Amino acid sequence: MDEGLRFIAAAAAVGVAALGTGLAQARIGSAGVGALAEKPDLRGTVILLLAIPETMIVLGFVVAAMILFL
Repeated sequence: MDEGLRFIAAAAAVGVAALGTGLAQARIGSAGVGALAEKPDLRGTVILLLAIPETMIVLGFVVAAMILFL
């Protein structure tokens, strides 16, 4: 029972982080496309802003690894 709950907690850590990342990137992506339509020279900034939410999923994987292996 205890091991099963650890697996569920690890899956929840990654799943919730992935949902948060998806929601953030959806909003940033739509705003970024609008900004690129106005000023094409903002391409690097938009790519950087899209990469920042990816850290949430990396942290979700770290938390899941800590739950599973510690």
